[in-house]
Amino acid sequence: MKILPIDKVREADAYTIEHEPVDSIDLMERAAKACVKWITENLTHKDRIKIFCGLGNNGGDGLAVARLLAKKDFRVEVFIVRYGDRFSDDFSTNLDNLRYQGKVKINELDNMGQLPGKLDCDWVVDAIFGSGLSKPVTGFAGDVIRYINESGAGIIAIDIPSGLFADASSVDSGGAIVQADYTLTFEFPKKAFMFAENLPYVKEWEIMSINLHPGFINQLEQTDYFMLKPDVVRLLKKRRKFDHKGRFGHALLIAGSYGKMGAAVLASEACMRAGAGLLTTHIPSRGYDIVQTAVPEVMTSIDSSEYAFTEGPPLDIYDAIGVGPGIGMARETQKALKLLIQNAGMPVLFDADAINILGENKTWLSFVPPGSIFTPHPVEFERLAGKSSNAFERDQLQRNFSVKYQSYVILKGYASAITCPDGSCYFNSTGNPGMATGGSGDALTGLILGLLAQGYHSLQACLLGTYLHGLAGDLATEQLGYEASLASDIIGHIGHAYQLLHQ
Repeated sequence: MKILPIDKVREADAYTIEHEPVDSIDLMERAAKACVKWITENLTHKDRIKIFCGLGNNGGDGLAVARLLAKKDFRVEVFIVRYGDRFSDDFSTNLDNLRYQGKVKINELDNMGQLPGKLDCDWVVDAIFGSGLSKPVTGFAGDVIRYINESGAGIIAIDIPSGLFADASSVDSGGAIVQADYTLTFEFPKKAFMFAENLPYVKEWEIMSINLHPGFINQLEQTDYFMLKPDVVRLLKKRRKFDHKGRFGHALLIAGSYGKMGAAVLASEACMRAGAGLLTTHIPSRGYDIVQTAVPEVMTSIDSSEYAFTEGPPLDIYDAIGVGPGIGMARETQKALKLLIQNAGMPVLFDADAINILGENKTWLSFVPPGSIFTPHPVEFERLAGKSSNAFERDQLQRNFSVKYQSYVILKGYASAITCPDGSCYFNSTGNPGMATGGSGDALTGLILGLLAQGYHSLQACLLGTYLHGLAGDLATEQLGYEASLASDIIGHIGHAYQLLHQ
């Protein structure tokens, strides 16, 4: 699914109005009906609902929602926030329609003294400002937003919480922002929804389809995407009846050091669960018994060092290479990683300490093979690419890094972001807080390595691996809950995740 900047969303609206054709007021009615459908499915007639409307089209959406809810006998009251004197045409039309219906009390506000001391309701619907906002909300409108946030009612935002910027950082904007419990957005997710810094304002969000014309959307070249199940299913390779392990590749995983052999075990098992035909895990000699016992399906390559990665095996027999889980940062390990980069001759998957080593030796990045993959968490990414003051700035750093080094970067976390050598970015839709546990990243590394061994392109492996990893985590937490889920539980649910995709 494409994530469109707001100027392109406006163009999609205009294209639909011209080519369907449909009047703008009717398109607004579609949006209102979609929101009302969600509200009637999630709220009850006992709930008291107060809708705050601005003076533009977002306010027009709110007025239409009020009329449709009143028609269904919901208890609704409207507050129009008069922060100016200009109204959009569709706002005026919907205000006339609401007045004509005569079932909803309409309050017009131009100062805070006109509001009750306590907003006595169960739910507030926020329709003050839409996604086209370009400056912080201050003054009277800002005071109203703070009043709503402090009301104690549940908050439902239409399209986007008022005061939140869709395509730029709202951190330190100085303006008030609605803290929505639910956001009902139209047709496309907003880029701002992808970043954890906006979680106070966008706790949960859902996409409401208003049937924008596919002709415009399909031809639009876009750089931001939100990965959903149908997008991922298309990537899956089908196995044939007479296939054998030789057809699914031989992966090399370089992992583990003294005290961190668990990382090698977890990544190895995930690689095999991903479907690799063969896996050789290169480990310090002290880890031999651990890996051979914990993952008997895996072959081992033994380092001359008892405790660390100091030399790699010959590389010519492998179809994919991954390095980093638990390898540590010893000087000998750093030298061995440099030689691996120089001799690989194919894209390499870098994780954990391999990324930290490169962060301390940035000149080596120029020798990283094109198409390589990096899987940092935010702190590791900062070591690799530098600091940023907000998520949008970090997003640009990540894209710049991928373009400069012709690599793929998976920035792990909520809505994991995958940037590509062409500067595009894919945000993942699976995963949950229960995956915030030691070893989860090792599982992702092994999963992606297993896909690379099977012949998936680097981008395909990133997209499919990240989605499968998150889906397996979702399945694990459904069974065990957030707190009790382990990385091994994620790995244990990879098979079930595959089954859901194949269905």
